[in-house]
Amino acid sequence: MLTLNQADFVAARERIAPYIHRTPLLGSRQLSERTGFDIRLKAEMFQRVGSYKVRGPLNKFNFLSTEEKRRGVVCSSAGNHAQGVAFAAKIHGIRAVVCMAENATPAKIAATREYGAEVVLHGKIWDEANEKAMELVRTEGLTYISPFDDADLIAGQGTLGLEVAQDWPELDAIVVPIGGGGLISGVSMAVKSHNPRIRVIGVESSDGPAMQESLAAGALKTIDCRTIIDGLRVKRVGVNTFSVCQRFVDEVVALPDREIFDAMIWVMERCKLVLEGAAAAPVAALLHGLVRLPPGARVVAVLSGGNLNLDQIRNLKWN
Repeated sequence: MLTLNQADFVAARERIAPYIHRTPLLGSRQLSERTGFDIRLKAEMFQRVGSYKVRGPLNKFNFLSTEEKRRGVVCSSAGNHAQGVAFAAKIHGIRAVVCMAENATPAKIAATREYGAEVVLHGKIWDEANEKAMELVRTEGLTYISPFDDADLIAGQGTLGLEVAQDWPELDAIVVPIGGGGLISGVSMAVKSHNPRIRVIGVESSDGPAMQESLAAGALKTIDCRTIIDGLRVKRVGVNTFSVCQRFVDEVVALPDREIFDAMIWVMERCKLVLEGAAAAPVAALLHGLVRLPPGARVVAVLSGGNLNLDQIRNLKWN
């Protein structure tokens, strides 16, 4: 049963500190007035590679053996994990192969290649690309780098929560998007190691609520995932992330893709920040009243990345 403490996150932060930015907590007057909370935004769109996803691989690679580094690594990703692995591999001088769904964002494919990784396109969803990655583990001896269900990777992602708790010790709640669950697993353990009373709220698309359905059932569920938001598009969350969320996450809420995309536009218009779809999920939950806290509660919304697929936005057709 995976449990990490504050010392684990401090150690991870020290390992990755030379290669990442300590992203800011930005106040949002309009979002605060709209909700009645005191809200700050953890702006990971300003992170290296444009999202929090660089944190985990940078920590994970410190634990690879010399032989594992020599053989190289492989991962599967909707895009941001791909760039994080590629960036970390470049720093460590390791060969990286990234398996991505055939409909992955072209800009993310290009960026991954620019960091030096080999890109293999396979399938229509992350789970299918992941099958290809596991095939390469068997056939080429590459070391698999999980996008969300590895303890060292979760520790790296959790450094985001450590920064939030250090920068705003008085916070009452943190709202985090959920795809496979790696980010919220790390963040929930990190902030609760600072203060167990901090409320952790996860947000998924109701068009693909794999974590919400698993928690409701008390067991891992494989769902029919229909969301088009790539950072939230997972059929089945991880064994470790499910266990952590059972113990450390207070609530998971969900709302449709349309409302998440509307929140993304709202942030662009009102806060002048460019963020990707998954990153808008916490703001959507706040705007739609799904986060229920006392008036004046101090709340952080995690804006997990800014690698926006502009072509997807142009082609959206709302009913």
